[in-house]
Amino acid sequence: MNYSQKNYIMDMDGVIYFGNHLIDGAKDFIDKLKKNRNKFLFLTNNSSQTPLELSKKLALLGIEVSPKEIFTSAVATALFLNKQKKNGSAYVVGSNGLYNAIHDVGYQITEYNPDYVVFGETRSYSLEMIEKACKFIIEGARFVGTNPDLTGPSDFGIVPAVGSLTAPIERATGVKPYFIGKPNPLMMRSALSRLNSHSENTVMIGDRMDTDIVAGLETGLETILVLTGVTKISDVKQYPYQPSRICNSIKDVLDLF
Repeated sequence: MNYSQKNYIMDMDGVIYFGNHLIDGAKDFIDKLKKNRNKFLFLTNNSSQTPLELSKKLALLGIEVSPKEIFTSAVATALFLNKQKKNGSAYVVGSNGLYNAIHDVGYQITEYNPDYVVFGETRSYSLEMIEKACKFIIEGARFVGTNPDLTGPSDFGIVPAVGSLTAPIERATGVKPYFIGKPNPLMMRSALSRLNSHSENTVMIGDRMDTDIVAGLETGLETILVLTGVTKISDVKQYPYQPSRICNSIKDVLDLF
């Protein structure tokens, strides 16, 4: 396989950086893609930051990319809501990235009879929020989560993610959230469309077997697992599906060119 002629969809945290630290080889890899004119898109399940904020974060780490080259689960969730019901309303528990994305599609963010209850990453999580979410869902609001990740990487190690935050509400109401982010093929198809690329000519690079690799596999992409994030080499054998390749880091992916 000629990797130098492929297009790339890449996870961010655990692949390009870990917390606030750039992973060795990441800048060289992106520079190589730019030089070769390979199309690429960053695809992240993290909904806490806007594409502009993530672009600025990458710039501080030495990687210059446009916000248009970053597609978050928050943006994917907002697009899904707008397609399901235009100009609707939502009770939102999340951070800046999710609030901005939902607002940008013309949705009203409200605590009065919302059409949807939407959860994303947040550092502010309280029993009051759980109670309100349960009330709205029992009254008929549809339950949506930006991504199903139970945990995510940070400078402090592994921390709870959206799948963990929605669990108490699911247990209390008996209603399962519909998750938009990886591994939902909906997000992958949206990413391929934005990249204007076909699955046969696109490679997915990720650090998680349960989201990145299965998402790429189910969408027909070549998949590369890097071991700089959540999934470790000892974890891989637990899954019935396997990545096309396993690399220690993004630096080793560059060696495939």
